[in-house]
Amino acid sequence: MSKVWMVRAGRAAIYASEFISQGITAIGWGKIGTLDHVHTREEISALVSAEFGDYNRLRLANATGQIFRFKEELVQGSTVLMYEPANRMYRVGTVTGDYIYNPLADEELRHTKAVQWDKEVSRDVLTPQTKNSLGSIATIFCISDEATKEIFDRLSGHVETAANDVLSEAPLATPTEAIAAESDIRRDIEQKALEFLQDRIVRLEWDEMQELVAGLLRAMGYKTQVSAPGADRGRDIIASPDGFGFQEPRILVEVKHRKGTIGAPDVRAFLGGLRQRDNGLYVSTGGFTREARYEAERANHHLALLDLDGLGKSVMEHYDNMDAETRVLLPLKKIYWPA
Repeated sequence: MSKVWMVRAGRAAIYASEFISQGITAIGWGKIGTLDHVHTREEISALVSAEFGDYNRLRLANATGQIFRFKEELVQGSTVLMYEPANRMYRVGTVTGDYIYNPLADEELRHTKAVQWDKEVSRDVLTPQTKNSLGSIATIFCISDEATKEIFDRLSGHVETAANDVLSEAPLATPTEAIAAESDIRRDIEQKALEFLQDRIVRLEWDEMQELVAGLLRAMGYKTQVSAPGADRGRDIIASPDGFGFQEPRILVEVKHRKGTIGAPDVRAFLGGLRQRDNGLYVSTGGFTREARYEAERANHHLALLDLDGLGKSVMEHYDNMDAETRVLLPLKKIYWPA
C-alpha cells in the first residue's frame, strides 16, 4: 500500500483555505530560506539551527526530520491528507509539482508543493481508531496502513476497516530522551483529547450548545440569562456579575451551532445590537472567516470570537468549576499524567 502523508495546515488549520484556494500544501519554518539546493538532513539541520538558536537537540531533530520529509519524500504523485476543522472534512489530494519557495508569502506558507485537492472524507464517518491515529501533533507524518485503508474504503464506498492500529516503541538511549519522548506523547494525547472533545460538542443540539456556553460563563464567575426559543434579537445569552445585566461587565452572547463559517456581515449585525458599555461574545462551531475576525478586531466594542477549537480549550480549562447541569451535557473524565 502506497504512503499517505498528513500535512497540517498550520495551528488549528488556520491555512486550510489557502491550501485549497491556491492548490498547495506547505510547512512552516519559512525563516530558514529556500531549500532549492538543499537535499540532506545535515544541511537542513544547519539552516534550522542558525535561525532557531533556542531549539534544543530534540526539537532541532524533530524540525529537521519534518522539513526533510516534506522536501525530499513528498514527491510528485504522493497522496496527501489535510484536515479542515471548520467543516470536519479530511481533504485528499495528489502532489502535482516540485518544491517551490515563495519568500513573499506568510512565514508558514513559504515552503510549498502544488496539490490537486479533489476528494474529501468526513471525520464523522471514520472509526475512533482512525481518528486517533490522525491526531498527531506533527506537521507532517505518514499515516498508518489501517487508516489509509479505511479512508480509501470510504472514498470507494467500502467500509471494512482494521480493528486496531499497531503501536511500536523504539528503545530510548538515555533517561533525558525518555522524558522528552513522554512529553511528546503527552502533547499528542492532549491534542487527541481536544479533537475528541470537539467531536462531542458538534453532536450537541442547538439548545444544548447554548446551555453549554452559558455553563462555561458561569464557571468563569458570571451569572447568566438564557433566551427562550424564538427571536432573540442577537442575544442568546446575557452574562453579568449580578445576573440581571445591571452590573458591569455585561456580556451579550450570540451562539451559532452549524457547519458554515460566520462572515463579516454577521459580525457587523451582532455589533449593531450592542450598547455603549456592552461586551460581545460570538460563538460559532463552524468558525469565522478572516474578514469576520478583522471586523471584530477593528470594532469599537470589546468583542471575542470563539470557534470550535477555542470553545473546546475553554471547556477544558474551566471544566472543574462547571455546575452539574453543564457537566451532564458534556461528561469528561480527568486523566492524570506523571509530572
